[in-house]
Amino acid sequence: MEGGPASRWEVLVGNTRTTDVLIAGAGPVGLSAAAELRRHGVRCRLVDRLPARLPFAKAVGIQPRTLELWDRMGLARTVLEAAIPISGQLVFVNGVERARFELTLPPEVPYGFAALPQYETERILEAYVADLGTEIERGTELLSFTQDPDGVTARLRTASGASEEVRAGYLIGCDGAHSVVRKALGLGFEGGAFPEEYMLADVEADWDLPHDYTVRSSHVTDDGSTDDLLVCIPLPGTGRYRMSTLVPPELSAAATDPVGAPGDGVTHGLESGRAPELSDIQAVVDRLAPRPATLSRMRWASVFRISHRIVDRYADGRVFVAGDAAHIHPPTGAQGMNTGIQDACNLGWKLALAVRGEGGPALLAGYDAERRPVGEEVVGRTVRHARQGVQADPDDPRTLMLREAQLLVGYRHSPLIGTPYGPSDAPQPGDRAPDCGGLTAAVAAYPLRLLDILRGRTGHVLIRYPGDEAADPDAGVAAATEAGLEVVTLLCREAAPTIPGYRDTGTEFARLYRPDGPTGFLVRPDGQLGARFPLSETAALVTSYFSALSASA
Repeated sequence: MEGGPASRWEVLVGNTRTTDVLIAGAGPVGLSAAAELRRHGVRCRLVDRLPARLPFAKAVGIQPRTLELWDRMGLARTVLEAAIPISGQLVFVNGVERARFELTLPPEVPYGFAALPQYETERILEAYVADLGTEIERGTELLSFTQDPDGVTARLRTASGASEEVRAGYLIGCDGAHSVVRKALGLGFEGGAFPEEYMLADVEADWDLPHDYTVRSSHVTDDGSTDDLLVCIPLPGTGRYRMSTLVPPELSAAATDPVGAPGDGVTHGLESGRAPELSDIQAVVDRLAPRPATLSRMRWASVFRISHRIVDRYADGRVFVAGDAAHIHPPTGAQGMNTGIQDACNLGWKLALAVRGEGGPALLAGYDAERRPVGEEVVGRTVRHARQGVQADPDDPRTLMLREAQLLVGYRHSPLIGTPYGPSDAPQPGDRAPDCGGLTAAVAAYPLRLLDILRGRTGHVLIRYPGDEAADPDAGVAAATEAGLEVVTLLCREAAPTIPGYRDTGTEFARLYRPDGPTGFLVRPDGQLGARFPLSETAALVTSYFSALSASA
C-alpha cells in the first residue's frame, strides 16, 4: 500500500476512503477497540466529535481483569507507573466508622485494584494506538451510515466542516450513552433513571485518612433512609480525590438535557447548567467528612445523572455497539468503563479473524452471545448495590471480591467454546485462563508468570501440559503448528531438563488448572479458555474449534 501515514489505516477507491473497521468514539472503549484491532494488523479509523480529550476524572477505577488484558497487550507497565492502588474502603455513617473493607484477592492474582483518572487512561491508550499507526481524527462526527452484505458506508463531518464518505467492512459504535450508532440501528435501550442528581468534583483534601482507601460517608435518618452522601475515590497526587455527593436544590439541572444530547430521553452523564464551585463541595465535606478537611485546587466539577439501560442486542449485521452505547448503570464498584474495555477486547479479535477471512458469521454472532449476558449481570448488580448496598448479594466475601474484580466473567454457555473436560471445579472452556507464578526456563535465572509468557501474543495460544516425562513430549505440536497456533509447553517439575519448555517448578499451574494427565489448554486472544482437552486429541479438537469459528450463523 503506497502513501503517507494515512495509508496505514485506509486506502482510496475513487472518491471514497475505505478501511477495515470504522470506530465512532475515542473514549477508553473506542481506543481499546482500536488497540486490539491494530495489534492484530487490522486497518481502522477512529473518529471522535470532540476537538480534544476531556480533562475529567469521570471513570477512575481500574479492575484487575482489565490490567491482565492490558498486560497481554504490553500496556500494564505504563498504567502501573501512572496509577495508584486502592486497598479498601472506609464506611462512615453519621460520623462513626461502621466498616473497613479490605480489597484482598487470592495470591495468584497478579494485579490489585487501581485508580487512574479517565483522561490519563485515554492518554495512555491514545499513545499506544498512535504507535501502531492510528491517530484519533478529532472534531470528526459520524452523521449517518447504511450497511449492505459487503460492508458499511458512513457519512462523516470532518473538523473543517466538510462532508466525507467512508466505506468500511465493519462499524463499531463506542459513542457513549447517547450513541448515534445505537439510535440509527433502532436498538432497544430499556431501563430507567435514578431520581437523584449528583455533584462530581476533582479536588485536594488535607485530611489524614489513608490515601489508598475510598471513603463513603453518609447521614442516615431515624427511618433508615440516606439523605446525605459523600463518596471519595483517591486519585494520583497528594490528597487528590474524585468526590461525589448529592446535589443541593439550587444546583439542580433536572430540567435540562445532558450535554451534547438534547431531547434523546436518556438522562445519563454530565449535565448543563451551573457547575458546582469549591464552596459547594466544601459545604458537604463540612457536614459529612469523618475528619475536618479543607478542600483546595479544584480541577473541575459538574452535575450528573445516572440511568440504567441495556440494548436488546449488541450487533446488527456489520455494525456493533460497545461500552456505554450498549449498557449504562450506576458507577458502583467501578464496573462501567472496565466492562466496556472488555467488550472491545472481546470484539476486536473476532473482527480481526473476520477481516482476514478466518471467521464467519457465527464468530461475530458470538460477541452478542458472550457480552450481552455480562452487560445484563453488571447492570442488575450495580443497580442492586446502588439501592441496597453490597450486602444485597448473599455470596461469600471471596466470591464478591472476585466478581467486583471482574475475574469471574466467563462464557461457559457460549456457542464458540469447547466442551468441558477434566475436573468440574477446574477452569473450563469459557472461563478466564488464570495467571500463575513459579514457572522457570532452563536458561533463565528468574521465575516467570504465565502472563509473562503470553505477553505480546495476538492469536490463540495452545498451552501443552504433557504430564510426567513418560508422556510424549511432542504430543499435539504438529497439529497446533499446522493450524497456525502459537504453542507454549509447560512441563511438570520432574520433567527431564533436556526437554524444551517452561517448568511448573512451583506446581502453581498444576494446582490452578488441574490437568487430567497430558492436557491441552487453548487460550483465546482475550485471555479466556476456548477449549480444554486430552493432548492426544489436539488435531481433532483444533479442527472442530476453528471450524465452529468460521461457520455460518
